[in-house]
Amino acid sequence: MMKLTKKAAGFIVLGALLMVALTGCQSSEATSPATGQNTANEQNTDEGATNANAPASESSEEKGTEAIKEGSMEKEGNVVLKELAFVYNEHTIAISDTANEDQMEQMLGKPNNLKSHTYSADDGTNMDNLIGFTEKVYTYPGLEIKTISIPEGKQDSIFHIEITDPKYATARNIKAGDSLETLKNAYPEGKLLGDGAPNEEDDFRYEPSNYVDVMSFHIKDAKVESIQIYSLLD
Repeated sequence: MMKLTKKAAGFIVLGALLMVALTGCQSSEATSPATGQNTANEQNTDEGATNANAPASESSEEKGTEAIKEGSMEKEGNVVLKELAFVYNEHTIAISDTANEDQMEQMLGKPNNLKSHTYSADDGTNMDNLIGFTEKVYTYPGLEIKTISIPEGKQDSIFHIEITDPKYATARNIKAGDSLETLKNAYPEGKLLGDGAPNEEDDFRYEPSNYVDVMSFHIKDAKVESIQIYSLLD
């Protein structure tokens, strides 16, 4: 009888152990899907964050393509270079345009005077940064245009224009003799450099963001006396 009781007790203990083991397995299985679900949620969250950032990145790229870097594109596709120009006989002549003597004559006629100078170390100009460059100055009544060509036979490029004759108008149709008020309306981005008193001399400057290409209007008696369009040489 005692032996039977011991055996029965053994079976009971064994059964209890089996129950504990089964419960542990079920618990492990129950938590396993939850863990997997959490992982999926974390992945979804990460993907969501990535996707949320993606449009901003694309937007930045789009903005980057819209922004025009001055001087890096041809005149036809560059708003700034189109602005830094004057018009004569349906020809638009702008800073950074390439123009040799024949082209200048075709657009503006034969100049009254043409000077050419190649910079050197002993020419007395102290323009060491332009040694080897050739500068040409075309003079017409009320108009002067300067070109520069770098060594090794590169094309001449316009870098300075000065206008005093009203027959040469800017791309926004401002010319010598126009009123200061007309100028301000045409170039609202520009500004007077001095106090801007209407009866005093001043300069009104339109300057793109690259700080290299400039259009400057000299004001006297509240009118445009002269116009300079130029690009700073390095």
